[in-house]
Amino acid sequence: MIKTKQKQDPIDAYILKCGHIESMLNRLTEACDDHFGDDPDKITWGHVGSLGAVEEKLQHLCDMVFKEGEYAPENKA
Repeated sequence: MIKTKQKQDPIDAYILKCGHIESMLNRLTEACDDHFGDDPDKITWGHVGSLGAVEEKLQHLCDMVFKEGEYAPENKA
C-alpha cells in the first residue's frame, strides 16, 4: 500500500502558525502580568538580566515584523 502525503494549502498552514503565535503571546502576557513568576519584593539584578534577554529576543522579532532596526529598508544592501 502506497501512502501519499496530502498537500497542505499555504493559507491553512499560515493560519495555524498565526494561532500558535497568538497562543504564545497570550502566555507571555499572562506571565508578564504575574511578574514572570517572580516575587516583586525579591527581585535581584539576575532577574533583570534574565528579563533583558527576553526583551532582546522580542525586540528582534518586533524589528523583523515591523521592518525596523536591522530590518529597516534603509539597512538593506
